[in-house]
Amino acid sequence: MAQQGAQLDRENFCCSICLDPLKDPVTIPCGHSYCMSCINNFWDGEDDKKIYSCPQCRQTFTPRPVLMKNTMFAALVEQLKKTGLQAAAAADLCYAGPEDVACDVCTGRKLKAFKSCLVCLASYCENHLQPHYESPTFKKHKLVDPSKKLQENICSRHDEVMKMFCRTDQQSICYLCSVDEHKGHDTVSAAVERTERQRELEVSRLNIQQRIQDREKDVKLLHQEVEAVSRSADKAVEDSEKIFTELIRLLQKRSSDVKQQIRSQQETEVSRVKELQEKLQQEITELKRKDAELKQLSHTEDHNQFLHNYPSVSRLSEPTDSSSINIHPLRYFEDVTAAVSELRDKLQDILRDKWTNISLTETKVDVLLSEPEPTTRAGFLKYSCEITLDPNTAYMKLLLSEGNRKVEVMKQQQSFSHHPDRFTVWYQVLSSENLTGRCYWEVEWRGGVRIAIAHKNISRAGGINECVFGFNEKSWALRCDTNSYEFWFNSVKTPVSGPRSSRIGVYLDHRAGILSFYSVSETMTLLHRVQTTFTQPLYAGVKLNCVGDTSRFCKLK
Repeated sequence: MAQQGAQLDRENFCCSICLDPLKDPVTIPCGHSYCMSCINNFWDGEDDKKIYSCPQCRQTFTPRPVLMKNTMFAALVEQLKKTGLQAAAAADLCYAGPEDVACDVCTGRKLKAFKSCLVCLASYCENHLQPHYESPTFKKHKLVDPSKKLQENICSRHDEVMKMFCRTDQQSICYLCSVDEHKGHDTVSAAVERTERQRELEVSRLNIQQRIQDREKDVKLLHQEVEAVSRSADKAVEDSEKIFTELIRLLQKRSSDVKQQIRSQQETEVSRVKELQEKLQQEITELKRKDAELKQLSHTEDHNQFLHNYPSVSRLSEPTDSSSINIHPLRYFEDVTAAVSELRDKLQDILRDKWTNISLTETKVDVLLSEPEPTTRAGFLKYSCEITLDPNTAYMKLLLSEGNRKVEVMKQQQSFSHHPDRFTVWYQVLSSENLTGRCYWEVEWRGGVRIAIAHKNISRAGGINECVFGFNEKSWALRCDTNSYEFWFNSVKTPVSGPRSSRIGVYLDHRAGILSFYSVSETMTLLHRVQTTFTQPLYAGVKLNCVGDTSRFCKLK
């Protein structure tokens, strides 16, 4: 009855607009009372009509009534707050709502549950929970935060609490299940399984946190790189403009062109770096979200709920890229300044002869999210590409077969037509496909061969240094025969040791400047790796030594 009185008081002394106890109460001409600020705000919305109404009875007033604080009403409200209004409100907060877990013991209006018992499979308010704290009978009972899913802990077949976990079937079971349909399976207690999964979860969280730190470091480096590119570009523009002001009017258009090219290059490079920066920031956000998800799961006290939800936790995605960013010494647009200065010094000679174009030296921002070279054949196969040989480049005595993937040296010439791309002195052939990005292919060989990559413009005729793979700056080659391996570049031979295999794997990361050769059998063994800078698209190639030698580019997909 006292509670009903407190509820009645609350209804009578609350504002019908904000539903809170009246604050600075005012009574309007129809007799209803409101908070002064609430009724003023309500009437402000009716200023356009110049007719003001009561929110409850809809009686209208013209003009707008002058409001005065009802001091007696205000005193009553304050007195009620002191004598039970707040207590009644607090009591309301203790009762279970639709979204709350209710006490299973309370009768009538139920209080919110304070804990749930995994043994009793019931939830209790603070008062009804006391026996679990005071009686030795309940000493071994497991109390957890209030849960609506206690019945999910009961085995549907045996009506027993599921305190065990079957690792064979990956599900929670009761003791009777372990000696019945799960007999002979790998079973442990739910607590033991939870402990093991908890350890795995913590390892995952540590991994996430480390990756977050690495990505934040990478983002900082990229930010610094953006600033460095901009500073270098700004300085190049400033220096170029100073030099061009000394030239005659004939060079003014050239000055504008150079400025535009620099800015375009700056925009391109800054945009690329910012794109990488944004990508890393997105990954940081996702990792933090994943960490929060795992943290929430790790705090689940109910073992069965934890094990039930654990398989649904998505696995961590592989990092988009490695955690290191390689930034080389900053030299972006200095070459532009040097070129323009040289032009100024030689201006008179150039004007007497002919105009020499000033081309901006291609400036690459060497900021790479360096992806590590794969360590397994499966990893390499992600970058596999199908290589076919170009008949227009093949020496006249080379026979192409198997869809232009196999080449063999023959005694007689083949019926090739004349073509300017054909090798005319050496048993060589290039691929039809140019190679950029990351590529991997495998070559089976017999006899004596050179497995190579080369520029498209390598010479097709002439001496060894002009066109043989590995004897110039336009090609790189691994020489294979039955006794040894050798790597050749620009006529320099490098001995190579490693297991003999009739299959060689070639990995190319064009942008990173990496070229690697592997001996492929049951395992992959690195034979030789090159770290350089590739300035042009590359083509796969082979050189054979004599009649009967063969090479075949393998199908890997």
